[in-house]
Amino acid sequence: MRVLYFYPENPLLKTQGNNARALALLEYFKNRNTEVDLVGVTTDVYTEKELNKLKEEELISKGYLLPIFIRKKNKLKYFFYQSLPNRISRNISLFDRTRIGHYETFTSILKANQYDIIVISYVYWSKLVKNRPDIKNTKLIIDTHDFLTSQFQNKKKFKLGRFFQKEIEILSDFDKILVISPEEKYIFSQFIDKEIALVTHSLPQKSDLRAEKKYDIIYVASENEHNTKSAKWFFDHVYPLLSKSLKIAVVGKITKFIDDYPNVEKISFIENLDDAYSQSRIAICPMLSGTGIKIKVIEALSLGLPVVCNERGVDGLVNKSHNGCLVSNDPNQFADYINKLLTDSDFYRKISSEANSYFSAHHSLEATYSLLDKVFEL
Repeated sequence: MRVLYFYPENPLLKTQGNNARALALLEYFKNRNTEVDLVGVTTDVYTEKELNKLKEEELISKGYLLPIFIRKKNKLKYFFYQSLPNRISRNISLFDRTRIGHYETFTSILKANQYDIIVISYVYWSKLVKNRPDIKNTKLIIDTHDFLTSQFQNKKKFKLGRFFQKEIEILSDFDKILVISPEEKYIFSQFIDKEIALVTHSLPQKSDLRAEKKYDIIYVASENEHNTKSAKWFFDHVYPLLSKSLKIAVVGKITKFIDDYPNVEKISFIENLDDAYSQSRIAICPMLSGTGIKIKVIEALSLGLPVVCNERGVDGLVNKSHNGCLVSNDPNQFADYINKLLTDSDFYRKISSEANSYFSAHHSLEATYSLLDKVFEL
């Protein structure tokens, strides 16, 4: 079986949860000896060098990059070939991230190769396979990653009915739909008569990974608007309630939005996140908004780390309680959970044990690979 997997970003940048999910799928294909070609989109941090590294690790067979399109340098082209047609047809441009040159490059890849399955990541990129007679015998699968209508609700000219209908129409063009959370499966299954498979994020279980504890708290996040808002909430409202003797590690691009604090170490990039997690006693996931599963929560649970989070932090988890997470939207309670975990060893062991049990049942490789085998009919 040959698979063409489209994922726009660099899956080797593991501090972003979406990249970790893409990398996990590549590792699944490698484990199952499935030949995979990968297509991405050129950026400053995603070049032939990164594709070659993926080949060296035997995660892909061939790698391709769609050309970068800089709108500022191609304003007329963008207007006549993208913006104007969208206005005339009343397309919702937010659902389409393809740009001039993308479709043509993707077509050349399809002409040069035959694939049994094409996996497209995100509704944004569905146009790459829409209305193509040359792939009518190829099974089309979309990995949604998220419920986009919810993500767009604060955009200008947002209309719930129109946006939701568009998302459902796009998903209905695919043979199978992969979702990462039970909430998304429930919503989509009410409106789409296609196979909708819940395949949550998987990782090797690492609860036996031991290291000297350098940090009391670890906070991993990228720089999207949900994380920046949530980080501000934590440092404005929870951090002042914590002892300044606690050592906190903040990892990822969110560090650009965090002020300097005497007991906070900012690490914008780390090669192996497991090193930072294994050196930490607990993890936090302040999340006030956003949809879908929080990969950073799953990563922490894989090491048996208790997680203190807001209500949005347990979105996508199969169980909402007894899962290793302590949940509160109240700053005082959030801080109390942190303090109790760090001072009460019996309480810490109890929550850590729940994290290990939950992870093993729902997010271990064994649990998830069996689901993927059904999706890809392996």
